[in-house]
Parts: sequence; C-alpha cells; structure tokens
Amino acid sequence: MKVLITGAGGQLGYDLSRVLAPIHEVTVWTREQLDVSDEGQVADILANERPDAVIHAAAYTNVDRAESETELAYQVNAIGSLHIAKVCEQIGAKLIYISTDYVFDGTKGTPYDEVDTTNPGNVYGRSKLLGVKFVSRTCTMHFIVRTSWLYGTKGTNFVTKILEKAQAGGHLSIVDDQFGSPTYGLDLAIFIRELMETDRYGIYHASNQGSCSRYEFASEILKYAQLDHVPLVPVQSDLFPSPAPRPMYSVFGHKAIVGNGFTPMRDWKSALHYFLQVDYKYPKTTEKRV
Repeated sequence: MKVLITGAGGQLGYDLSRVLAPIHEVTVWTREQLDVSDEGQVADILANERPDAVIHAAAYTNVDRAESETELAYQVNAIGSLHIAKVCEQIGAKLIYISTDYVFDGTKGTPYDEVDTTNPGNVYGRSKLLGVKFVSRTCTMHFIVRTSWLYGTKGTNFVTKILEKAQAGGHLSIVDDQFGSPTYGLDLAIFIRELMETDRYGIYHASNQGSCSRYEFASEILKYAQLDHVPLVPVQSDLFPSPAPRPMYSVFGHKAIVGNGFTPMRDWKSALHYFLQVDYKYPKTTEKRV
C-alpha cells in the first residue's frame, strides 16, 4: 500500500514512518514541504503521489497560542483538513485523520466513548472538531482517530519535560486534578497501521489502557527513571492559569477498538516503562546518582 503522511516532522509522524516504512511504500511530507492550508499545493502533491491512504497528522498544536492565533489554527486544522479530504475523495484514497481528546469539555466524569457529545472548550479543540466534520462529510473512506496525552522520542511532550525539569534540580509542581489517558506514539502508530489495512471506517479512541492524573503520570515517570528523590508537589489547576482551558477529565473508553476486533493498546504504565527503557533510552548521560 502506498501511504502519504502529512506533518511527518512531528513526533507522531516519526513513529508512523518507522512503523509503516518496513511494510508499505511511505512518502513523508513535513510542514515545510506541504502547507495543508494551501489548496493548490495539496491538490498537486496528492494528485501526483496518488497514495492509497493518507495519514493526516499535520496540525496546529500550540493550544494556548491558538487563542490568539485563531485564524491560523482554523486554516490548518479545519480548512487544511478539508483540502486533504477533498483530494482523497477524488483519488479514492483512505484518509486517517488524527484528532484529540480536546473535542470534549471534560465534565462527563466517566470515560468518553466515541459516540459521546463533543463540546470543546478552547480554539484548538474547536478547530480540530471542525476538521473532523469536514473529513467525515467529504471523504467516504475515513477514519477519525482521537488520541490524548501523546508522547514519544521526537519533539517536546509531558514525559520529556518532566525528565528535563527533574534533572535541572528543584521541586516540581504538577496538577493533580486533570485526568486523562497517556498515549505512547509508537503504540498509536502500530494501531493506525492495523486500522489502515482494513475498511472498518469510523471514529476510534486510541490511547493506552487505563488513566491517571497528571501528578500520577509524573510520579511514575520519576519513579521509573530513578528520579523519585526529586520533590513532586501536587497542586490545583487554578494555580496555573493558561489562555486555553483544558478538559479536567478526558479519559478514553475504547469501545470501537474492541468492537471492531482490533488489538487493544497495552496499559499506560507498561508503555511508559518500555519508552523510558528501550525507546528513549533514559538516562541520556552516563552520570550516576550519588
């Protein structure tokens, strides 16, 4: 299968490339190479490449800055997705659109299923939700893959930030009232590969099994990295006001994965341990603790 990946310079793009390349013919396009908000460029590249499947991972992801750069967020996340969807429909390509837990408002209190009502509380979430609507109404053969709390070996994410701050010294203050489902990028890429090779179209919640608070997540990171001597202080979210509100509870249920016979992703602790020990190869230095 010939697969085209947008946003290939991001952390998910990296994992998708290394998972798919040994099996499929993969072409990767970074933000600099393919501006999805440019309709003509999208049409030219996809028509020339004629992929069997497009994994649309390109996105405007700066959640706080999106509140002030609203037009840019919508141009990339919504209009850009519409451009991709139109050409996929024209050339008969499958489209896998990467979405987010931020399409929910976080007030449900129990794990979100794929059919639950969306109600994003920030510009980023609203722009991604509009992208979902454009994709689902424009491209017949579409998969919507919502993920959450994504981390991996490339780019900056919660796991790498915790490790960097812990090594810098001092205590860490981490919110303990936000709950979600961590997702290891490599596991997500493996699921997307399995999904892409089928025609079981629709919406999927894709994260590692289980849930935790940000504080619990950070505690496990420090524990397994043997940095649990670093003081970790639980705090409330209102002590860290930000331009964009976050959903306080965005834990995922995985009914579509189970119902369609796909392999469930491993639990979040096992995934984190593998990431730190094998993939990220922590520690990055040879210095020993004393």
